[in-house]
Amino acid sequence: MFDPENPPELAVTRWFNTRTPLSLEALKGKVVLVVAFQMLCPGCVQHGLPQAQKIAEQFSDEEVQVIGLHAVFEHHAAMGPESLEAFLHEYGWPFPVAIDTPDGVKMPRTMAAYEMRGTPTMLVFDRQGRLRRHY
Repeated sequence: MFDPENPPELAVTRWFNTRTPLSLEALKGKVVLVVAFQMLCPGCVQHGLPQAQKIAEQFSDEEVQVIGLHAVFEHHAAMGPESLEAFLHEYGWPFPVAIDTPDGVKMPRTMAAYEMRGTPTMLVFDRQGRLRRHY
């Protein structure tokens, strides 16, 4: 079990919608919202990602950083980076999106580290970098 006061860093293989990679450590001072999703997950497309977009629109980047985390734990062949890039373009999600590091046939690394049980999952970090909510 991880310590919410000192949560693990995101394990990322690639970023979209950002010029530089992001990290929880570098984002201290802002509230950070991480939304774990899969592009073939109806609940993610209909609820999780639109909710993240609304939050990103309501707050400035100086206050709140929204991050999408593509955490693929099924249908790996259909949800590769090229497909994700097309998905992000088609839907126009404006916030940075990371690909969670795969771990063979197991859960992706960030998803496993945070003991996520599925998608969509939302993590909320306070300005000190502590995990405050896990939905």
